[in-house]
Amino acid sequence: MDFLLHHGVTVLGQWISIAELAGQVCALAVVFLAERRTLWTWPVQVGATVMLFAVYVSAQLGGLAARQVAILLISLYGWWSWARRKDPVFGVVVRKGRAVERVAMVALFAIGTVAMALALDALDASWAPWPDAAIFVGTLVAFGAQGLGLVEFWLVWLVVDAVGVPLQIQSGLYFSAAIYVVFAALVIHGWWSWTRSSREARLSQAVR
Repeated sequence: MDFLLHHGVTVLGQWISIAELAGQVCALAVVFLAERRTLWTWPVQVGATVMLFAVYVSAQLGGLAARQVAILLISLYGWWSWARRKDPVFGVVVRKGRAVERVAMVALFAIGTVAMALALDALDASWAPWPDAAIFVGTLVAFGAQGLGLVEFWLVWLVVDAVGVPLQIQSGLYFSAAIYVVFAALVIHGWWSWTRSSREARLSQAVR
């Protein structure tokens, strides 16, 4: 991994390590695959997780690094969950969250961010504990909701992107910041696609 962190390419005057480039390209692919509800979403996510863990550790972003470990565990759950919820017509069945699920997502995001930020600050594990914590917790909430097939997970990703872009820029990870902007566009399209799919699945069940 040392080789991947200390060797890279220069794009538009900005040096990018091989690890950051590979990790972010895989992360972009995950968004593309998730929109299409394919099981390949999860193994590709594992690859992105390994690369980005090394990148964030080297950038001294403890929250973002720890996030990758949690993502790995959630990815294994998501893989198992999607494999069980395959539909021969609609692929992985997705739906809009119930009111209680939406409230739970917001509560977990808010409470988790406060707790994580205080922990990062106490451990001196991040120079930007609050945005670092928001990205960490938001990612877990998003992936958890994605594993359950909830359309709202895309909206959580939009919040994560909004926090992530300025943090990546301040960390000098300009390529990652640019990737976050691309994420936002893909996330909006993914939200539209999943909303349409959930509506089609709901209508199909109503007809049955």
